[in-house]
Amino acid sequence: MHVRLLGVAAGFCGLFGMVALKLSFATVISPMAPEQRQIAPQVPEIPKIDPKGSLAGDLSLPQVRRATIVDRNGQTLAISLPVAQVYANPQELIDAQDVAAKLKKILPNLNLDETVRRLSSKKQFVYIARDIAPAQELAINDLGIPGIYFEAGERRHYPLGIIAAQVMGAVDIDDHGVAGVERYFDKRLNSDRAPLRLSLDVRVQAVVREELAKAKDEFSAIGAAAIVMDVNSGEVIAMASLPDYDANDFGHAPPDSRFNRAVTGMYEPGSTFKLQTAAMALQLGVAHIWDRFSSIPIHIGRFTISDMKSDHFSPWLSLTEVMAYSSNPAAAHIALDVGAARQQEWLRNMGFFAPVPIELPEAGRPIVPAMRNWGISTVMTVGFGHGVAEPPLAIVRGTAATVNGGILVKPTLLDREAAIDAASASDAGDQSPRLTPAAALSDTETTTGAASSGGLDDATLRSPVGGAPDALASQGAPSADDHSATPEGPRVLSEETSHLLRRILRLDVTKGTGKTAESPGYFVGGKTGTAEKIGPHGGYLKHVNIAAFTSIFPMNAPRYAVYVMLDSPKATAATHGWTTAAWNAAPTVSKIISRVGPMLQMFPDTAHAAEIDAALAIPMQPSAPRGYRPLGPGNDPGDPRNAAAEERTRKKQVAERGAPGRPPVLPISTQSTLAPPSPTRRG
Repeated sequence: MHVRLLGVAAGFCGLFGMVALKLSFATVISPMAPEQRQIAPQVPEIPKIDPKGSLAGDLSLPQVRRATIVDRNGQTLAISLPVAQVYANPQELIDAQDVAAKLKKILPNLNLDETVRRLSSKKQFVYIARDIAPAQELAINDLGIPGIYFEAGERRHYPLGIIAAQVMGAVDIDDHGVAGVERYFDKRLNSDRAPLRLSLDVRVQAVVREELAKAKDEFSAIGAAAIVMDVNSGEVIAMASLPDYDANDFGHAPPDSRFNRAVTGMYEPGSTFKLQTAAMALQLGVAHIWDRFSSIPIHIGRFTISDMKSDHFSPWLSLTEVMAYSSNPAAAHIALDVGAARQQEWLRNMGFFAPVPIELPEAGRPIVPAMRNWGISTVMTVGFGHGVAEPPLAIVRGTAATVNGGILVKPTLLDREAAIDAASASDAGDQSPRLTPAAALSDTETTTGAASSGGLDDATLRSPVGGAPDALASQGAPSADDHSATPEGPRVLSEETSHLLRRILRLDVTKGTGKTAESPGYFVGGKTGTAEKIGPHGGYLKHVNIAAFTSIFPMNAPRYAVYVMLDSPKATAATHGWTTAAWNAAPTVSKIISRVGPMLQMFPDTAHAAEIDAALAIPMQPSAPRGYRPLGPGNDPGDPRNAAAEERTRKKQVAERGAPGRPPVLPISTQSTLAPPSPTRRG
């Protein structure tokens, strides 16, 4: 009996010895490595020692993979914060009710009943909570509940909230961009942890939004947009669209707030488009500043082209007066002088027929008439900014080309110094078709530009202020250490024509409809634009306008474009019943320029204002040089009656031949109108 007991005891001792030996190997001598999912969130990557502070500017965290987005000065616009997802294996839990109660104490927003239901299921994987803070993760881990696990994650945060919300866009639950630059640069942000530096300046952005919001509220507009862009580099410094939303709450923002009016909204540009009409006429040599055009109302079928108010100018206006007084019939006459084929080609080369190439997937396609329907009435209405719908950024881009020496720059949301590196890493690239560059300007074309400038000599036109000495040209301009960019892109008009247009735009602010946009010492130039809004069922809505002002400052050395648009502004006592751009959009531009100028290292020069304005001045009624016969009464090839007669003759000839009724559209470089004008025919 004793022998058997001793044998059993020896057997148990041997068995327990083997278990003890196995435990010793498993826990002391050669411990087993824990699963990665169990310890990864609690044991993050150990930071590298950085005694020299070389990583101080890198805001990326070791636990996150999506890169930070910063403005041009390094201010954080978007950053991913480390969070954790809590999940459980219900099969490993002992008491689901008790576990849920303990978790509820740490996660106050947890639905207790729903959590108990999930933890009691027969599944092996259920989510308990997403995006919990690191402190909550540690508190749950300290509970020591078997079957509760953590999954490392990250949450996108926008520290500035509403600032540039539509530009930033958002990411989905899986950290993939769904809108704005987050979507455009999605691959770049997830593959390169270096911060993505944008061209935006949050200081300027905040001021622009603030002034825009004040104007929207003051005039009870239903929407508004504003843009500040460097006319030489194309960098967008600020882009605001109202109403907006907190970028951290993208999922709950209404569609109207997500809508970026600066690039997605399509609006008839109104009289801001007269700048393009004047530019094409001067560049092509079909009109000159001394030519006069009829402001008498034009009757086309049951429609009439007229001005809101014409008692302050004569029936015949010079080209400079047409721009200053913003006459619709006169602009229609100029457009008829240019003709349908050349008008289409000009607008195509200026990018008005394609989406604006900007790093935003929301950039929309302009609304333009079909080429087969581009008849006389379309030529005239497009001449003063009706019949086409363009995004505000397209107007800003076109305005920049008229003052920066004639170069069509590509707008960008990337900081100029970082643009080359970021563009090579971007998976999206240029999402818009390349614009066809205008033909290189020949010596003959340069001569034509000088002739169309009112007889001013070449040295005068090439001066930065169109006639001012170099000393004056530098006053009010950026300092030499400001690193102003040289415009890059296709040339769309000559430098001479560009210098002349700068003086015409300045005239509109000093003596024309844009007087309220003046900002002392900044020599603002620009053009007002008011267009009747199209109703939801077609047709124009009376007394419901799109009011816009496109501007440049300073005109003696153009650097920045500022654009403001108000959608359906209402009249106030201060506007005396008017809802036009001169009463609402233009004053807003003045306020923006006065506030953002110093932020952009542009300081007002009032000490030399008289000299600079004198150098920029251009007569309202220039006289024609000797030997030139100006357009005017009795010499008006753009008379709609003549154009209509020519159209009827052409259609009759086409009908007799039985051929299609649309003339071919020839490139600008192949048309004879770029030749020097005949002194006996026109001036």
